[in-house]
Amino acid sequence: MSGTSPRAILVTGAGGQLGTELQRCAWPQGYEIVAIDHDTLDLRDAGAIAAMVASRPIAAVINGAAYTAVDKAESDVVTAWAVNAMAPAAFGEACAKAGIPLVQVSTDYVFAGDRQGAWEVNDPVAPLGVYGASKLGGELAVRTSGARHAIVRTAWVVSAHGHNFIKTMLRLAETRDTLSVVADQYGAPTSAADLANVLMRITLRLVEDEDAPTGTFHFSNAGAISWADFATEIFRQSALRGGPSTMVVPIPSSDYPTPAARPANSRLSHNAIHAAYGIAPRDWQVALSDILDELIGATK
Repeated sequence: MSGTSPRAILVTGAGGQLGTELQRCAWPQGYEIVAIDHDTLDLRDAGAIAAMVASRPIAAVINGAAYTAVDKAESDVVTAWAVNAMAPAAFGEACAKAGIPLVQVSTDYVFAGDRQGAWEVNDPVAPLGVYGASKLGGELAVRTSGARHAIVRTAWVVSAHGHNFIKTMLRLAETRDTLSVVADQYGAPTSAADLANVLMRITLRLVEDEDAPTGTFHFSNAGAISWADFATEIFRQSALRGGPSTMVVPIPSSDYPTPAARPANSRLSHNAIHAAYGIAPRDWQVALSDILDELIGATK
């Protein structure tokens, strides 16, 4: 694309785990990432969103920003809905007007988590709290906006950046002989780097191919574990690197009450994303190893 302006991809949530990794992705020559955060754009302001999308030629929008304070959302309902539902509605409307695709990131929390097996994209949704309900509102807004779109649900996002379960466990292990971790909520961790690469792949197809698959997809790393299993493997791999490690004590969710209920089963089926885009995620243990390499260093 020499001699022409680069295709701009607008990425929200620049300072978050996913936004950070989207900026680190190896985007092809001819593409430019325009990453913005809440200091640049107030996602509660629909007019500002419309103006941002219309302010320059943009090839696609990846809306990875969200109100993710699951417990706080229970008492901050208006803000959660503004960011998680109304902002996607505004992006959908703006993208439809501009004739560009929108990639919207969503969550396992749209499901009740009340059955066994991995959730398929068309399974019934029944969010348990404000966070899940507001994210579902965002999905519905995007679907009905008229914009070509891909909604990608994910779960248990982790990385070497920001706030996440891996970094919390390593920090607590520095000063604790044991850690009590919930053992009756199941899912699969998702490397923010792996998710970013998948979103890049989907976005590029949507930009370059008018017939690229649209709709709703799921992505996480492969496998199924409890939070306690996850913590145990974090410490096992950390110890191999000379990092912090401690004993994990499995506990039921009832021993760790929170304002918002969590899905007991957050496993996401990858059937739809594999059929549409040929994407098959790698195992979560391998993704974890890469993150710990960045946080601690290579295995000794």
